[in-house]
Amino acid sequence: MDWNKLADILVPDENVKPLDYYEALYPERDLPKGARVTRLAPSPTGFMHLGNLYVAIANERIAHQSGGVFYLRIEDTDDKRKVEGAVEVIHSSLKYFGIAFDEGAELSGNYGPYYQRQRAEIYHAYAKDLIRRGLAYPCFCTEEELEKTREYQTENKLLPGYYGEFAHCRNLSEEEILANLAAKKPYVIRLRSQGNVEVKHPFRDAVKGEITVTENNQDVVILKSDGIPTYHFAHAVDDHLMRTNLVIRGEEWLASLPIHIELFKALGFRLPEYGHNCSIQKMDGDTRRKLSKRKDPEASLTFYREEGYHPLAVRTYMMTLLNSNFEEWRLKFPDKPLDEFKFSIGKMGKSGALFDILKLNDVSKTVLSGLSETEMFDFLKDWAEHYGSDAEKKHFSDREYMLKVLSLCMGIGGKKRRKDFVSAKQAVSMLSYFFDDTFAPEYAFRYSPEVVRSVLEGFEASYDSADDSSAWFSKVKAVAEENGFASDMKAYKANPDAYPGNVSDVAEMLRVAVTGLSNTPDLWTIMQILGKERTLSRIDGAIASL
Repeated sequence: MDWNKLADILVPDENVKPLDYYEALYPERDLPKGARVTRLAPSPTGFMHLGNLYVAIANERIAHQSGGVFYLRIEDTDDKRKVEGAVEVIHSSLKYFGIAFDEGAELSGNYGPYYQRQRAEIYHAYAKDLIRRGLAYPCFCTEEELEKTREYQTENKLLPGYYGEFAHCRNLSEEEILANLAAKKPYVIRLRSQGNVEVKHPFRDAVKGEITVTENNQDVVILKSDGIPTYHFAHAVDDHLMRTNLVIRGEEWLASLPIHIELFKALGFRLPEYGHNCSIQKMDGDTRRKLSKRKDPEASLTFYREEGYHPLAVRTYMMTLLNSNFEEWRLKFPDKPLDEFKFSIGKMGKSGALFDILKLNDVSKTVLSGLSETEMFDFLKDWAEHYGSDAEKKHFSDREYMLKVLSLCMGIGGKKRRKDFVSAKQAVSMLSYFFDDTFAPEYAFRYSPEVVRSVLEGFEASYDSADDSSAWFSKVKAVAEENGFASDMKAYKANPDAYPGNVSDVAEMLRVAVTGLSNTPDLWTIMQILGKERTLSRIDGAIASL
């Protein structure tokens, strides 16, 4: 068998150069000892999910903590999955959450091209080498023939795939190969596996620890009929030439690990360290299941931007899923930047990470409560400009007014910061009562219209916006007494049946009239921010609704 001749016929690429050329073109990186070269390698589908962020944070932290490189490679060998603008989505989505690449697609770098479809010449060079060494061969089997094989294997409960006696083209003679080529039969190039499924090896997984790997015996396709490589083959060549030394990826790739180990061995490459992280799961009733991009809106990174979760909140929460000791560190150092946390591969979970939106909300409340009013203004304004209604956008036109609102609602200047805000969407909605165009009260008074009217009219008659909070509250107490309510809480507690309620119930009627809500920050301050005219107008509106 003249494999040298067949290699040139089977992979007719005139641009192919000797392998030494590519090894010299992409030399070992000049990095400190122990530096990690990691990557994110998504398909350009235009959909970025929480798992992408999970893996990206791990790879970015490991690379940058070690003085290494984190790069973006686009695995676009499957043209059917390509979506225009997808790479821009990848960059913008991850940039929002503070993830920065050192090199890669749409960036500079000495190890590109970073799109696999632009690297065909390189893959062809290594495929030719495998053919010349008798480690790859052409397969002319049709899809119908392969389907019949699958059906036979299923019926007889045999291991599925193209191997051994089922690898029908594995032992074709040179004459048979040339005859098929002369007949213009389409073909793929397959790896000639040297593995045996009866043989198992221990393997050190960077995340899962010691595992057992069965040898690969599948003659997997490495070049498709159009000369485009499969993921298995392309990733091996790329990770070698881009000098990747650590691959953190989803545990769904564990099943492919035997194939990848054999490919690296056949190609003569040093195997990178692999770590297979657990999937992100959620509770569905009493059971866990994998987060689904079809069922769960929170699976998409777009969800967090549209809802207005602060990027630091999402990243902080993801760290609690990624490293088991992060929460303890955060409690000890609540004000330190996240990047000062020493990320550890060994602390990554070995089983499914449980996503809990309520816990994310708690983290988000803490993050937002730590912002200044100007930082909160900028964050909410940016969200409103991208996702808010026209009215919500307009609310940020008066910066001074909104800063007063935020200072009150965040408890700035008080003894303790308020933690009412979860996300920009929720915060902007909560603040709507400060603006006439979005003030839409549903008056839920707990007392009869006659009582409420008397209280509101009594307050209106005495209200003076020049009063300080003490004078204002004295007038509220006076209105309470005039309407039979207890102004003294001790007297009320001593004999509650003697009164229809107390001064806090009167304050609640005023609060509902002015804000439409029964629970808000300090009511005197709200009235000060709204101003006398608007405050009295709202009380008049409440009276008219009775």
